[in-house]
Amino acid sequence: MKRREFITLLGGAAAWPFAARAQRSAMPVIGFLSAGSPTTTAALGTWRQVLADAGFVEGRNVAIEYRFAEGKYNRLPALAAELVRRQVAVIVAIPTPAALAAKAATTTIPIVFIAAEDPVKVGLVANLARPGGNVTGGSILFAELGPKQLGLLRELVPTAARIGLLVNPNNINAEDVTKDVTAAGGAAGVEMEVVHASNILEIDAAFASLVRKRADALVAATDSFFFNRRLQLATLATRHAIPAVFNAREYAEVGALMSYGTSLTEAFRQVGIYTGRILQGAKPADLPVVQSSKFEFVINLSTARAIGIDIPATLIARADEVIE
Repeated sequence: MKRREFITLLGGAAAWPFAARAQRSAMPVIGFLSAGSPTTTAALGTWRQVLADAGFVEGRNVAIEYRFAEGKYNRLPALAAELVRRQVAVIVAIPTPAALAAKAATTTIPIVFIAAEDPVKVGLVANLARPGGNVTGGSILFAELGPKQLGLLRELVPTAARIGLLVNPNNINAEDVTKDVTAAGGAAGVEMEVVHASNILEIDAAFASLVRKRADALVAATDSFFFNRRLQLATLATRHAIPAVFNAREYAEVGALMSYGTSLTEAFRQVGIYTGRILQGAKPADLPVVQSSKFEFVINLSTARAIGIDIPATLIARADEVIE
């Protein structure tokens, strides 16, 4: 072999590790920003599977940086700023408080959200059909379901005269939900007892207050902190024999009596689709916000028996799932 050819070959071989490192560094990074926690962020596996179906497999050709606020909304701005400094390719932000924090942190990195409120009303997008800017995603409209959930409770307990409403005062939608549900209760001739909780001890205190004031039932407002504490909430409601309704099937799956709301799994599926499309070059401004249309009504009969309540056949017939 000629000396010049040998040197060229040697130089190419020496460059291989550097080329490999360059290829690894070019791997796109997704920032996942959640107001919840790793163990309670619903349907995360669905999101990853949809990404894989689109050709983006975590650890193989895409990396994911996870940031969880653990129900502490005041941590979200700093966590969003971390992802921006990391120069991620796209930020997935769940739910609305995380999306707002991400939007405040960057006007250039694409953001895909799941919002529990009207995205236009809270200022995430200009309109649903043409979001504009760097933000798009899906709307599950949990926050608007309070009056419907109250109606289900009244069918279950038609004699209820006082119904509790559990709200996290730190939630962006706390005031609107309180107004909507108390108005619906007033129209139905029901006294609403509003209780607040933003930490574990306040949840215990809220239930003690409901018991003391002889609440006949409970509506729990949509909230990431509540979702993180869904086992605690379901356990307390059962222990105190308070018929309660929550916004997601995951509550009923851990022992809550009833849940009614849009499907979190479907919402995560749509976010997975949009994440994949953005990694493939699509612009958020061109992707319309998708409104979830799949609603789930779940009843836990085991819990009904535990608190000594009979579920009307009409409700059972309408349930999408009955947990025995």
